Amino acid sequence: MGGAFLAAAVLARVGGRIGLPTIPLFILAGILLGPHTPGVVLLDDPHDLEMLSALGLVLLLFYLGLEFHLDDLKKGGRKMALAGGAYLALNVGAGLGFGFALGWGTSEALVLAGVLGISSSAIVTKVLVDLGRIGNPETRPILGIIVVEDVFLALYLAALQPILSGADSLGAAVMDGGKAFGFLLLLAVVARFGTKLISKLINTRDDELLVISFLGAAVFVAGVSEWFGVADAIGAFMVGLMLGSTTSGARILKLVHPLRDAFGAIFFFAFGLSINPGDLPSVVWPVLAAVAVTMAMNVFAGLATAKIYTFGPKATANISTTLLARGEFALILATMAAGAGLDERLSPFIAGYVLVLAVLSPLAAGRSHWLARILPGGRTPEREADKEAVPV
Repeated sequence: MGGAFLAAAVLARVGGRIGLPTIPLFILAGILLGPHTPGVVLLDDPHDLEMLSALGLVLLLFYLGLEFHLDDLKKGGRKMALAGGAYLALNVGAGLGFGFALGWGTSEALVLAGVLGISSSAIVTKVLVDLGRIGNPETRPILGIIVVEDVFLALYLAALQPILSGADSLGAAVMDGGKAFGFLLLLAVVARFGTKLISKLINTRDDELLVISFLGAAVFVAGVSEWFGVADAIGAFMVGLMLGSTTSGARILKLVHPLRDAFGAIFFFAFGLSINPGDLPSVVWPVLAAVAVTMAMNVFAGLATAKIYTFGPKATANISTTLLARGEFALILATMAAGAGLDERLSPFIAGYVLVLAVLSPLAAGRSHWLARILPGGRTPEREADKEAVPV
């Protein structure tokens, strides 16, 4: 454990100096120190970190739930729903088509639809902060799209769970799906109408008791969720949604942050341990093709969002490049796919895909002006500026 934390920290520090996000570096640390790579091996069996890795996943989704509020959809209104819907339709639709084109199987195609379709909230937020774009006009629709993606994420995982569990018949699949959606609906009702009661139960001035309470609630509901066929991570997300609206929500968000970072790092590190670098060459061309598809769809989604909000080419380029990263959700799906015994090529494919885009996204976002120049109307401001600079 100590070696895992230190290795992740060292690589993250090195990457931070050249502007790389931490997620791909944590995965890289796991790959380099795993059983499939020559040299120092910290763990012969990646399953030794299975429980801690699961806790990291639970805390990642719990944190996302804390940040998400149902009122966010109302404030964003019609424009946010349209922009988020357009982004999902283009990217998830392209991901599904790409999955079927690979011919790996229907379940695999459904997994790839989610992998290619959902941005990384963690990397997107980090890019916005690092580039100082929090106050930009296009940042609100970017965050709005992330909110819509979070809602889709919960529903998609709930729908995918019975499919990956291998129900014996259509009736069994419908039963499993109904049970999962019923439990999810129950959690949503509690989140919507039980805020006052939950607030009274969770409220305490003692930070130690508050940490123990919200951590226990998140892990317990995550475990119960699995009984009902809902992914444990989504149970944690719903608990975050409930607690985020309580009077203790702001304190919980602050207290869970270091826990999320520490155990989230172990989740990504453990995923790296399971990757055999020798498998990556076999999926290099599908990875590059998927990256090209994602980049193209993000440009189209950026143009659609810009049309909805009447933005210019600069804001369009910022939207397209900032939302490019893929991360936590793709790795969640990879974990689910591995547990369901799907095609063995999925894990190395997803690892390579996430690594490439997690590195490419912040680099592309920092140079979004290059994309702005080739978008419709991209050179108009430059010509007008040149005209204004000419003395009359």
